[in-house]
Amino acid sequence: MASRNGSRRRVRWARATAVVVLALGAATLPGGAAWAIAGSESWAAELSVGGGDDANVAAHDGAIRLASTSPRTTSTGPAPAEGELLLPPRRVAAVTDRVAADATADRPAGSDVVVAVRGLRSDGSWSQWTTATASAPALLPEATLQVQIRVTLVAGTGGVSPSLRRLWLTADRAPASSTPPASTVALTARVFATRVGLVGNRTANGHRVVADDRFVALPSRRGLAPDGTGDYTAQVCTDAGRCSWAPVWDLGPWNTRDDYWSTPATRENFADLPRGVPEAQAAVTDAYAGGRDGSGRRVTNPAGIDLADGTFTDDLGLRDNSWVQVTYLWTGTGRSGTARGDDPITVRASAASGGRDVGVVAPHSRVPVQCATSAPVPAGRAGASPNGWLRIGPDRYVPADALEARDVPTC
Repeated sequence: MASRNGSRRRVRWARATAVVVLALGAATLPGGAAWAIAGSESWAAELSVGGGDDANVAAHDGAIRLASTSPRTTSTGPAPAEGELLLPPRRVAAVTDRVAADATADRPAGSDVVVAVRGLRSDGSWSQWTTATASAPALLPEATLQVQIRVTLVAGTGGVSPSLRRLWLTADRAPASSTPPASTVALTARVFATRVGLVGNRTANGHRVVADDRFVALPSRRGLAPDGTGDYTAQVCTDAGRCSWAPVWDLGPWNTRDDYWSTPATRENFADLPRGVPEAQAAVTDAYAGGRDGSGRRVTNPAGIDLADGTFTDDLGLRDNSWVQVTYLWTGTGRSGTARGDDPITVRASAASGGRDVGVVAPHSRVPVQCATSAPVPAGRAGASPNGWLRIGPDRYVPADALEARDVPTC
């Protein structure tokens, strides 16, 4: 099942032809088109702002720029302003697992323009975002017919905004040896969790933080979900066994390019660290990088995840920063379902309304679905009364109509 963010904004599907040019209304190919690969599909992205999925970006004088260059507030201090342009999903003409991106942009000192790509996987979920350039295409974990492009703009020295003027994309098939194998089991790691707070501020994906909010922050954009979606959801469990499932809506703590849940071969930075070990944790426990983060700041706690207030206090019952077990659900594959509505879902230890309360699924979260305790869940049960229970883990059950899930087998 594809993310809803493609339907929330106006649909701008490009025709599946060999070359499609839509950039800022232009009808000429960019000068760098010569690198297009034979037998591939190339197109210029339509660079326009609108639809609700874009965050802190604006179109002005033929370019995409940051709408505000004021520093962003984070749990570890101010960070450079950033914004996101999220293009609608695109169905390509032929199966692809490699996408190159050639961005024409003005990058003032200290600023950045980062293009990332993800693909729709066979289980209906999105792969995590992978950075793409003209010389280093994004390699998707499995071949797909649907891709999505995200552009992140980061302010430079003195809060000066970069400007994206044109984006040329090429999709093709990589040699089999170049495509990383898809994982089937999601990674679980023990990391230190801190509390986000910051009510009233904006997260990295543009979400406005409210009191008792439910989401998490991780130190890499590769697992950052668009606002209002649970495309990337973390399962967080305390030592007492209570768990929360919450979407990844913010960036941090400490680093911004530390996808420590990735394998060393694909980890963006700090690839000499073991998988599942955040750089900030290594900086504190092993004096890694001289005890500093990727920006040179002295690391004062080993945090690898931030939890919004509702997740931290209400759902997990934490009273202080703590070590927790986190499962990065998008690193695995398999059947899953998306939380319906805007209310949290109580997770029970047994398939009964009187079962012990063992956790909470936050709104929009995408969680694993193992089986149903009665008949398979029919499609389109929004607003229906419960029809049995869905098992989302060992001794973890939610009402069947609380999740949008299809083709669920009987337990």
